[in-house]
Amino acid sequence: MQLNPSRSRRSALAAAALALLAGAFTAGCGDPGDLRGAGATPTAVGPTRLWPDLPPASSPLGDYGTADTEEVKGVRVPGGDLHEVDPVAIVKAQAAAHPDDYSGPSALYKETVDALKNCGKKGRECPVLKAYYRDFTGDGKDDMVIGIRMPEEQLAIRVYAMEKGHLTQIMGTSDAVLGVELAGRDLVLRAASDIPGYEYRTAWSWDRHQRAMLPTRDEFLRSSDAPRAKGERSPAPELTEIPAEEAPPVPAPGPSSSAHPDTGA
Repeated sequence: MQLNPSRSRRSALAAAALALLAGAFTAGCGDPGDLRGAGATPTAVGPTRLWPDLPPASSPLGDYGTADTEEVKGVRVPGGDLHEVDPVAIVKAQAAAHPDDYSGPSALYKETVDALKNCGKKGRECPVLKAYYRDFTGDGKDDMVIGIRMPEEQLAIRVYAMEKGHLTQIMGTSDAVLGVELAGRDLVLRAASDIPGYEYRTAWSWDRHQRAMLPTRDEFLRSSDAPRAKGERSPAPELTEIPAEEAPPVPAPGPSSSAHPDTGA
């Protein structure tokens, strides 16, 4: 008769535990090793479902978090390495492909499209910020994150990857951004709220089923640097300790208003 592997491992662990206890008694330690109570354990309370007879919605109200992707044509990617691609060339190619599209995850304001003509000209401000790189899809190759300044203090955020040999936009959004952070394989956006002193914090993650980055976590938090009501004092910033092996390198602040972890150009 063949024993269940899990049961065999549990039996082996139990035998080892008994052997250790026997050794402890034999050694004559001062502590008899008796079990001690840890106090009363609170009773677990499960979630309570409200309005159980309410029929579920059949369709979403809006399109927030939809998997909008787009192949970018007309941009050469040498060796499939996005480090070798000019981010301005990508934005210009998409703007040229959609000259009358000013809404949606890939759209830009007309003023921003016009400002693209300044890129590369000395003394003129280009709306496309420095690109950052991180492997979001888990294929072992760096993907590209681009920020684009837009009117009304908005920032467009786009992520590009090589999908089946094609340059593809796998994420696109825009907001009144307070900061952008790389956390592992997540892209975290901090955006201003209508309530002074608070912010929205959204983590975008790669979804292998949709082949796109989706907003997997959305939080509404008190913020130390969000716009505040007139006369309200900002609280002292909270410090978060990050294990050394998980902490990304911290570069000098880039051209945007907040510093971004850089993974190398």
